[in-house]
Amino acid sequence: MTDLSHAIELLRPPQVLFGVGMLERLPDWVASRGFARPVVIADPVNAARLERLGLGDVTCFAQVVAEPDIENLEVARAAAAGADLIIGFGGGSAMDLAKLVAVMIGHDMPLSDISGPGRAPARKVGLVQIATTAGTGSEVGTRALVTDPETGAKVATESPHMLADLAILDPELTVSVPPHVTAATGIDAMAHCVEAYTSKRAHPVIDQYALEGIRLVGRYLARAVADGTDREARAGLALAAFYGGVCLGPVNTTAGHAVSYPLGTRWKLAHGLANALIFPHVLAVNASACPEKTRAICAALGIADDAPERIRDGAKEFCGNLGLDMRLSAHGVDAESLPVMAAEARRIRRLLDWNPVDLTKDQILQIYNEAF
Repeated sequence: MTDLSHAIELLRPPQVLFGVGMLERLPDWVASRGFARPVVIADPVNAARLERLGLGDVTCFAQVVAEPDIENLEVARAAAAGADLIIGFGGGSAMDLAKLVAVMIGHDMPLSDISGPGRAPARKVGLVQIATTAGTGSEVGTRALVTDPETGAKVATESPHMLADLAILDPELTVSVPPHVTAATGIDAMAHCVEAYTSKRAHPVIDQYALEGIRLVGRYLARAVADGTDREARAGLALAAFYGGVCLGPVNTTAGHAVSYPLGTRWKLAHGLANALIFPHVLAVNASACPEKTRAICAALGIADDAPERIRDGAKEFCGNLGLDMRLSAHGVDAESLPVMAAEARRIRRLLDWNPVDLTKDQILQIYNEAF
């Protein structure tokens, strides 16, 4: 683990509006900066409530899909041509597409020319991110992911030019999120924090955000699942997602996300659910490599920490008590695909290389089998 003397850089949007009612400040912000041609990037659910933005008859690309691929990105890019402001309105998929569209407008470049770290061109348009779920933390990050349909792999793009000019976290927008989505996205937020906290490149500066994010999920997620109108719980989860987003920039995720990705790309499981299904198993596998941090995680979630099996079972129970069926088989995953998925996950070195335990293909397959 990295010590305090190690250099680190934290990037965040220059303006973050957090709290119930903060969405109401969007129209004045847009007007004060002279933006005249905003385009909203949204999924169909959020496209149906554009009036909440207070921008009148605004242009919207409303076809963001779960686990968006390059084709979805290119259609969104074409729809946003001529915009001077891009507004991501939704969960991680909408906000990731908004980042990519924003840096691609005005540049005749395919995704392959900008993917990877630090290759995206400077933005020629403004960018606002408005989170409607409490999970990905994409609203405060510099990274975006889309799927390459030819390979089934996630394509990661990272650049400071994808950092929003304004991020709005209004918990009121999450009140209507169904319980099962609340549960899955909450676990995703926690997974960001847990994986950054236990990463080989964990840093004391980020540790504080990560641990508090985990504690917030432990304190508020069950409450929000039980009562979606619990504004305090919703705000707590929005803050946890924000902290998770802060963790992603300088540290990022590790094995939990690497092992969960094939569930999304191959079986189209929602990102939060995929992470929830894998989280208990990776937490247990990593426990021996970072025992003190694992104890802190378990304390925050109220689970036993005295043996890997009890850690795994306790974490599964934590997720199961939120109403999530923790069996891969219950979500349409075919047992015959598990070895292929293990090989796919093993190739995601940008994440696995930083996991505290160097997982082999056989260990990843064992995780899938235990989760099945």
